Amino acid sequence: MEPFAIFAIVIVVGVNTVLWGLVGLARFTYGRLRPRPASMAGPPLVSVDQVAVLIAAHNEELVLEHTIASAAAHVRPEQVFVASDGSTDGTADVARRMGANVIELSPNRGKAAALAAALDHFALADRFEVALLLDADTTLDPDYLISGLPPFDDPEVVAVAGRATTSVDAAPSTRFGRFLVAYRERYYVVLQYLLKYGQAARHANVVSIVPGFASMYRTSALRHIDIAAPGLVIEDFNMTFEVHAKRLGRIAFRPGAAVAHTQDPDTFHDYVRQMHRWTLGFWQTVRRHRMRGDRFWGALTLYIVELLASSVLLLVILPLIVASALAAIWADATGDPSSPAATFAAALPAWALLLGLLIPDLVLSLVAALLTRRYAPLRFAPAFFLMRTIDAAICLRSLVETYARRRTATGQWTSPVRRPRHAATSQAR
Repeated sequence: MEPFAIFAIVIVVGVNTVLWGLVGLARFTYGRLRPRPASMAGPPLVSVDQVAVLIAAHNEELVLEHTIASAAAHVRPEQVFVASDGSTDGTADVARRMGANVIELSPNRGKAAALAAALDHFALADRFEVALLLDADTTLDPDYLISGLPPFDDPEVVAVAGRATTSVDAAPSTRFGRFLVAYRERYYVVLQYLLKYGQAARHANVVSIVPGFASMYRTSALRHIDIAAPGLVIEDFNMTFEVHAKRLGRIAFRPGAAVAHTQDPDTFHDYVRQMHRWTLGFWQTVRRHRMRGDRFWGALTLYIVELLASSVLLLVILPLIVASALAAIWADATGDPSSPAATFAAALPAWALLLGLLIPDLVLSLVAALLTRRYAPLRFAPAFFLMRTIDAAICLRSLVETYARRRTATGQWTSPVRRPRHAATSQAR
């Protein structure tokens, strides 16, 4: 195969995906072969009574009831705390009706500042061992705490990253919406199974994000984290970087533990807006934290190099495929095998470029389906590479905004359009 096509395959699959996927496989194999210590057979050292659930919400009355009901299936309602951040709807009323503790903030100050205000107002670090940070559109698996609390038995663990999966109780009404949600689910699987699981290995500890949608922190660690750092559009990258920068401890993650369901965008506008916030928040956090010569920054540098290379490639390869195909058609029409068009088409055959882009991307979709045993999204898989191209454009745009335009943010937020839920996730406490 042509060298450029081979390069495309490597970039599309990802060096980081292969590297951390192998580390994750080794971790999984070792965990299966190693006998479980008798000390791990008992109940976790941190009980559910020592967990506070903290939800920052801005105009979320449509979904908040189900989220609080999901949390209340694990803890008492009085252990649920809601920061209604400048809401102009019935968010605070819904929270109170569900038995949660509520603080109303005005004006809208942003998710990070709302979390910090609620932590301080309710003195959660003094009253609880663990804080579960939960988005207002998130529901927890029935065994979220059963599977998520045991890692805190290790005193080195200061955070447990929740595993994100797409909510199925509010299916998109359009085919394109279902395509977007299917693509996002594959993104979650690749990120969490093939990257984060390996990065969270005990001797690696290079996880770059503890997602703010449904993750847990020791409250003792939260005392040292600048949750509402100024100038950032989102908080979860920064909170994770702070764990590493201040050497607070280890981040735990397993795909089968602390699973939660989130409602992903089903319109192109909301998808682009969310991806822009995520990537802008990432680059802003990278800019805020100084590079250090440690393991975390080594892994992060490798990721950034590949992210930039793959983004540029994905934006270049589609125009190259079109140009090569047109050059081949022109060369055939003129019958001149030595023309520049024929030389270009021979050097970069459109079929090789297309296969180099499409086949490895389809392999990722197949691997994701096998890992989760969810095969329905495969019907959308042939078009997923187009969304990766859009992601690449958003990533590079955010990079320019962060470094060239020095863009900062107030943190103020506007929730995306929510889909009504059909049923709440529940479990008897």
